[in-house]
Amino acid sequence: MLTLIKIVRAAGATAGFCALAAGAFGLTAAVAAAEPRPPAAGHAPCFLTNQWQGWRSPSSAVIYLRVNRRDVYRIDLVSGSPNLQRRDLRLISEERGSDMICSALDLQLTLSDGHGFREPLIARNLVKLTDLEAQALPAKERP
Repeated sequence: MLTLIKIVRAAGATAGFCALAAGAFGLTAAVAAAEPRPPAAGHAPCFLTNQWQGWRSPSSAVIYLRVNRRDVYRIDLVSGSPNLQRRDLRLISEERGSDMICSALDLQLTLSDGHGFREPLIARNLVKLTDLEAQALPAKERP
C-alpha cells in the first residue's frame, strides 16, 4: 500500500486522494483474498530467481530449469541458439524489478562465458513439468 501512495503522491495528488486510493486498494485486496481462485490453465506457478539451481538444453530452442531441487520448468525460446549446447557457458537471468518468475515475460535470459561473450535469449513459453514429465526426461537432458 505504501508503494501506491508514493506513486500517487509523486504524480501530485493531495493527501485526501491518497487516502481514498489506499482505501480502495485495501478493499480490492481484501475481496481478492477472500475468494481464492485456482491458477489459470497453462500458467506456471511462480518461483524466485534464487531458487533456480541448474539448467540443461536438449536442443537449440529448449531449456530445462531445475527449481528447488525437485521442480523442472521448460523454457521454449523464440529463436534458438546453437551455443546452448556449449558446456562452458553460463545461463544468466537478469532481474529487472522483481525477482519473481511467473511467465516467460519475466525472464531476461543471456548466455555468457564470463569473458565478454554475451548472447541474449528471448523466452516464448514457460511451463512447469509434472513430476511424471520430469522423470520421463532422459538423464542427459535433466537439469
